[in-house]
Amino acid sequence: MNPGDVIALLITILLPTVLLLYVFRRWFSYKEKQLEVSARATAERAAEYAVSNKELEQRVRVLEQIITDHGAQTAAQIEALRTPVQLSRPTERQLEGREPRNDISPA
Repeated sequence: MNPGDVIALLITILLPTVLLLYVFRRWFSYKEKQLEVSARATAERAAEYAVSNKELEQRVRVLEQIITDHGAQTAAQIEALRTPVQLSRPTERQLEGREPRNDISPA
């Protein structure tokens, strides 16, 4: 085997090996970045779910308190949560345009 054959053999083996290593390294780097983006998105969703869960837990506590509390206090709390709005009938002065009209008045 002469030196030219050895050099040709090294080039045919070494060059594709180096090329494959470079391609795999780039591919692994790409996949790593994909995983980082996915992890960030997942963390953001988890934070949103945590906030939503806290709000729901608070609402459930209020409902539990209303259900377990007895008597007139419960009825008063429920009525306090309701704020009905009733339309008032205009007076004659308002109809004639001499007085400003106030359509909505709290009950």
